[in-house]
Amino acid sequence: MISPGVRISAAQSIEIGDACMIAANVYISDSDWHGLYNRTRPFRCTSPVRLGNNVWIGDSATICKGVTIGDNSVVGAGSIVTKDVPANTVVAGNPAKPIKSINPKRRMITREALFADAFRQAHNLDELDKMMLGGNTLLGWLRSVFFPRRSD
Repeated sequence: MISPGVRISAAQSIEIGDACMIAANVYISDSDWHGLYNRTRPFRCTSPVRLGNNVWIGDSATICKGVTIGDNSVVGAGSIVTKDVPANTVVAGNPAKPIKSINPKRRMITREALFADAFRQAHNLDELDKMMLGGNTLLGWLRSVFFPRRSD
């Protein structure tokens, strides 16, 4: 899942594993895009980026060149990742530092599982719509327009 506003800029290589979730406004780059002293020479400061399987990158995080993020790891919103993140680790901050470990033996349900059975997923969404809209009627809408209550 790649949300709106994500920027992925690769001069060399960015690898994204299976079942990753990348939230809005995340920036992933494998390059500085110019040298520190010679700022006219592009693509000389590159190093591959790798996201393992089932990695979750929070809103507005930045993943810098040369970083590998291990399987099942989570990057907190707004974090700047400048160093490798081990598998099953939650990191946050600027620069990102480990704040929690994830138990790899605990069952993890991924977004990928939601789409494994498309018919079941469609049925579940239909049932959710019925539940959420169950009280909506034309008369109820008209009453809310002409005689609104605080609960409307």
